[in-house]
Amino acid sequence: MLKKGKFFSILLAVILLATLLPAPKSSAATGWNLVWSDEFNDTSLNTSNWTYETGTGSSGWGNNELQYYTGRSENLQVTGGNLVITARKESYGGMDYTSARIKTQDLKSFTYGKIEARIKLPSGQGLWPAFWMLGTNITSVGWPKCGETDIMERVNYNSYVNGSVHWDADGQADYGQVSGSLDFSQYHAYSVEWDSSYIRWYVDDVLYNAFYIENNTGNTEEFQKPFFLLLNLAVGGNWPGSPDSSTPFPAQMLVDYVRVYQASSADIVSGGIYTLTAKCSGKVLDVVDVSTAEGAKMQQWTNYTASNQQFRLEDMGDGYYKLMAIHSGKVLDVPSSSTSSGVQLQQWTDNGTDAQRWGIVSVGDGYYKLTSKVSGLAMDVSSASTADGALVQQWTDNGTDAQKWLFTRIN
Repeated sequence: MLKKGKFFSILLAVILLATLLPAPKSSAATGWNLVWSDEFNDTSLNTSNWTYETGTGSSGWGNNELQYYTGRSENLQVTGGNLVITARKESYGGMDYTSARIKTQDLKSFTYGKIEARIKLPSGQGLWPAFWMLGTNITSVGWPKCGETDIMERVNYNSYVNGSVHWDADGQADYGQVSGSLDFSQYHAYSVEWDSSYIRWYVDDVLYNAFYIENNTGNTEEFQKPFFLLLNLAVGGNWPGSPDSSTPFPAQMLVDYVRVYQASSADIVSGGIYTLTAKCSGKVLDVVDVSTAEGAKMQQWTNYTASNQQFRLEDMGDGYYKLMAIHSGKVLDVPSSSTSSGVQLQQWTDNGTDAQRWGIVSVGDGYYKLTSKVSGLAMDVSSASTADGALVQQWTDNGTDAQKWLFTRIN
């Protein structure tokens, strides 16, 4: 939706690259855990999940779109178990159309997983509904360096939807495919399954597009970082063109739900004792000096299968785990429940707080990332060091090997 110029000005090099990539495999995940959703069962928009974007943006949101986005009930309601976005033909704010656009920016963001929404889409010349994602670093690096994943876009009366990505490869790069024909009088589930190797697009669980991103192929490092979600119904713009006399107004986009799943930790057994090996170094998570004291810091060290390098995992039943050091009985903890990057992790008496709860998500190839419930930051080897004694900290989720951990069961 932030594209500039004509949609699908796909670089020839990108097309050629895509044809030479490994054939897409089905998702490596053995299952999915629901980690967040909005079922739209309330009577108003949940503002702990979503914020409104209003106005006309810059140059019509980068596409010369014709609507004015508002936060009015005329343009967005939560009713009947749906989020309802309504585009209207009316004079407002100097524009001839109104609609709505919402996002989870600064509220909810995700790296990897299955991101899905069940939506009923409108048809009409000049209508452009979308369910999509942008990199959370857009405010610092701009677009397209932040990356964009369009889970679903449809324009006009097209019988299909588009699934695409946009990123920076020494300039704007684009790649996308279209689904098969759909009956738009019905709801459909639009989703991507995203891991460190591929982004795959589905409609009603039918695969129609895949994009290879392993090892940042084609300058795709944007897609190894956190993204937030957006929903909107645009009117007009460079891609669909303007509405005409046949366009039905008001036009509505109905969203039954938005759900985010992450790969299940099927190989991790609650109650099992494990060592955790950093992919970047081959060294393991270690409590400094075999200390049993509260506040003893976490580091990496050569694996001696020592008791201060062994952790019992316990599933807390809400998608999070606690990790207890075998030698001390204390648990992996974020000091003072900090939300700052660079804070060295520690052990502390189990107090049941979110500072001691960790999401464990498969990132492929047998590795997992650990994400703090209190901060949303990932467990990380500082500077991707390979040295004994390098501190283990929390850091912005960036998808690097410093944040990938191999779990080896000891008992």
